[in-house]
Amino acid sequence: MLEVVKPRLDEMSFREYLMADEMTMSYNAKWGGTIPFPREEWEDWYDAWIRKPENKRYYRYLKNESDEFVGEIAYHYDSHRDIYICDVIILAKFRNRGYGTEGLNLLCVAAKNNGISVLHDDIAADNPSYKLFLKNGFEIEYQNDEVVMVKKSL
Repeated sequence: MLEVVKPRLDEMSFREYLMADEMTMSYNAKWGGTIPFPREEWEDWYDAWIRKPENKRYYRYLKNESDEFVGEIAYHYDSHRDIYICDVIILAKFRNRGYGTEGLNLLCVAAKNNGISVLHDDIAADNPSYKLFLKNGFEIEYQNDEVVMVKKSL
């Protein structure tokens, strides 16, 4: 069973590691793969996502029963599309253990508890992870050669 953890600023090193791991971020190849998250960006990012999210952002780590961070869950408000976009990333070495499903369900509960009524995610069309969303109550809102947009009413 996973625990949802609000990370401390000094624990952003896990996010830096997660974003830099090529296997983990392979799903993001179409948009550049790994994402730099240098220490000098931590404070501003932490302010926006953890200290002052203004009900527009939510970010948490997932910790397993062995007390290891295994991934992250998040959502943010996209003002251009007037929707909340969700995000579940499991570190590659911890995949295929049910953590993605559990993390996605924990994220949906948190979003609903925070007054969010619908979550979306736009997934690269060649990324099979959209099946995880479908398996967990999301439906395809639209798809094309580039993206599969999924959504779930909470």
